[in-house]
Amino acid sequence: MTKALFAAAALLIALPVPTPAQAQDAPADFTGFWGPDFTTDTSIRMPGLLEQLPDDAVLIEDVGAAEFPRGEFGGLVLTAEAAAHAATWNAEQEMTINRVCLPPSIVYAVQGPFPFEVFQTPELVVFKYEYFDQVRLIFMDGRSAPDNQPHSKMGFSVGRWEGPELVVETSHISASTITNNGLDHTDGITMVERYRLSDDGTRLHATQWFSDSAVIETDGARYITWTNRPGEHVYPYECDPSFALEYAQVGSE
Repeated sequence: MTKALFAAAALLIALPVPTPAQAQDAPADFTGFWGPDFTTDTSIRMPGLLEQLPDDAVLIEDVGAAEFPRGEFGGLVLTAEAAAHAATWNAEQEMTINRVCLPPSIVYAVQGPFPFEVFQTPELVVFKYEYFDQVRLIFMDGRSAPDNQPHSKMGFSVGRWEGPELVVETSHISASTITNNGLDHTDGITMVERYRLSDDGTRLHATQWFSDSAVIETDGARYITWTNRPGEHVYPYECDPSFALEYAQVGSE
């Protein structure tokens, strides 16, 4: 063996070998299509996710196709102003032609009964939602929102890895709905999500924690799951506001 080959071999031997713990801490790969999971089996929840929510956060159960009726907010304690506003809510108002295609913010949309796709790089994670054809950028490079960052329904999201867990903090969210029955948040709401894969990679688990002291005295939270469906993709939502005219016609008959 030449001196050069001997030196190269010695260098390889000296390199540190990743430990099992280090391998487990590598970022997970969420790439793919994720469909809504309507299971109510709480036994499948990922250990440790709920425990990271604030102690006073209220876990509301309106995930998927479920929605609260008028006056029900899952245990959230509303401020007097928010309660007065919610009391004026009427479902028919949401079916007018100027509102029927108005997308909600990510606070409500993330738990809806629609799929999404994930495209993942080290610097950027993209969530492409079927619901209202919305696209969300999650910056993974440590940046902060610029001073002139506008508010939007998707907000400004920054992410980081805590081992295999993706933690996403979102601000600059335009005022919209929390529970789609009159409880609306302000543009001062903030949201933190934690995403983690099941051991077999077939299910994606997440908690969502949101805080807006202008409308809720207790922080809110949701637990959401999706299942992986290889080979599928989201379809165009393409909301047609003429649906409101059809709804009004049926309602008048």
